[in-house]
Amino acid sequence: MKDFKQFIGKNMYFKLNGENSFVGRLVDAGNDVVVIFNGEDFVYISLYHVHNYRVLTDVDSEIQEPNYRPTIQDELPTISLRKIVTAAKGTFCEVYVVGRYPIQGFVKSIMNDYIVFYSPVYKDVYISFRHLKWLIPYNASETPYGLDYVKLSAPVHNQPLSRTLEDQLKKFIGKLVVFNFGDHENKIGRLCSVENGQIEIMKARMSNSYLNINHVQTIHFP
Repeated sequence: MKDFKQFIGKNMYFKLNGENSFVGRLVDAGNDVVVIFNGEDFVYISLYHVHNYRVLTDVDSEIQEPNYRPTIQDELPTISLRKIVTAAKGTFCEVYVVGRYPIQGFVKSIMNDYIVFYSPVYKDVYISFRHLKWLIPYNASETPYGLDYVKLSAPVHNQPLSRTLEDQLKKFIGKLVVFNFGDHENKIGRLCSVENGQIEIMKARMSNSYLNINHVQTIHFP
């Protein structure tokens, strides 16, 4: 892809997977991420998941240049997706990975190839870093579902995290697990084994299903 810095200040259209797309004014760019302002929010889009894009010359007056800078970029002279996710740690935000809808909450930890994201709905969600499509920080006055900060606090876990998603998953063998928010019955079951990138689960009717970890986007434990 081109150097997106040449498009800064222009209104652009970005097409991602499925029905997902964004229109906004490009305000910053890195090697693997672009930042657009859609008139209300700053949207951080992973370039890995951009299918196509174009400059919009006919809507220049519709989305104005923002008059403030995203707070998560205050200490970042240059940006990358990892830097943005790290800077967003503890900030309420919306992220999209898989399924019909994004999820809301905050980043708890960033490891080698995954993120631990705390959702008021799903609790701890393990997100494969490569499958993160976009991140939108909340405004300072917003919280997910209008909940207060106390109710949104994540439980403290003292168990250390493994550096990789595969090694972290091995710690939960024997537990019920939901992959990719259960978008298929083969992705819900009891975790039996994790070996060489292959995951074995036992489904509700006691038949086994096998998943390739490279296609695992999210993991949570009900």
